[in-house]
Amino acid sequence: MRSMSAVMPHAAEWPGLVPAPGTITWRRASDARLFLAAGYALLLQVSHPTVGAGVSEHSQFRREPWGRLMRTLDYTYTMVYGGPQAAGEMGRRIRSFHKHIRGSLPDGRAYHALEPGAYAWVHATLAEAIVRAHERFGRPFSGAQCEAFWAEWRALGRLLGIRERDLPAGWEGFGDYLQEMVAGTLVHTVAVDDVLAALSRPSAPKLPALSAPAWTLARPPLGHVLRLATVGLLAPVLRRRFGVSWSPAQELQLRAFSSALRSATPVMPAWLQNTGAGYLRHRAPEIARGEVASPSRLARTRA
Repeated sequence: MRSMSAVMPHAAEWPGLVPAPGTITWRRASDARLFLAAGYALLLQVSHPTVGAGVSEHSQFRREPWGRLMRTLDYTYTMVYGGPQAAGEMGRRIRSFHKHIRGSLPDGRAYHALEPGAYAWVHATLAEAIVRAHERFGRPFSGAQCEAFWAEWRALGRLLGIRERDLPAGWEGFGDYLQEMVAGTLVHTVAVDDVLAALSRPSAPKLPALSAPAWTLARPPLGHVLRLATVGLLAPVLRRRFGVSWSPAQELQLRAFSSALRSATPVMPAWLQNTGAGYLRHRAPEIARGEVASPSRLARTRA
């Protein structure tokens, strides 16, 4: 495994790698409706054999599924909205953390979370989910916006130590990259089943104001919506590969739901269309204490 210094940018480069206020990433990467694509991104991630094995063997996803979402938001929003210093430090922290995630795949092959292809894939899935979620639930990106967004997202990847050659150079090539991953890499892992189960019957998030009776009422419709959105975003070939059904009635239901969300754009409060800054203010104490991506949240690496 290459040393961290071999792939991480120098601190002097950080300002040029974070999106400036007003850029497409700054404006569109934290729309509240993107939450509906979180399960889609996670399924794409854990269907990669290396990522799926790492999540199954080293994370506490089964016990704390909301924790992974929060950690993803912690690092993503810090890198997008936290400024160059915070973004650069977060990138180093995330890469350092992944050095400890390794093991063996079911076929006996060794894996490591910093395998360049797998590590880059996780970052790429977030871009795919953001674009697809806006297309389905929000304000679709134009072709030029997709190119600009992808250029900014690739730059953020450099802060994580992702090599430029491990991601397509432009959005035009992203579709081919995605198809190649679907055709030749993504499989039905144990972690895929865990994600689908967590979406169908989500556990209660740790929110002080959420009472047990309230969650009992909210859980069934939330689970239905999360699974509907997640499976609806999946390519048909992945639905078949993962063994999930999708009926014409479900497609009609998702279309109606999506249309309602898109129609809400003109009346959505600004803070819901860009939640990043508010989220960081709420999470600042925990992030400052280093609780994001803390190894204590993972099972110990096996000898």
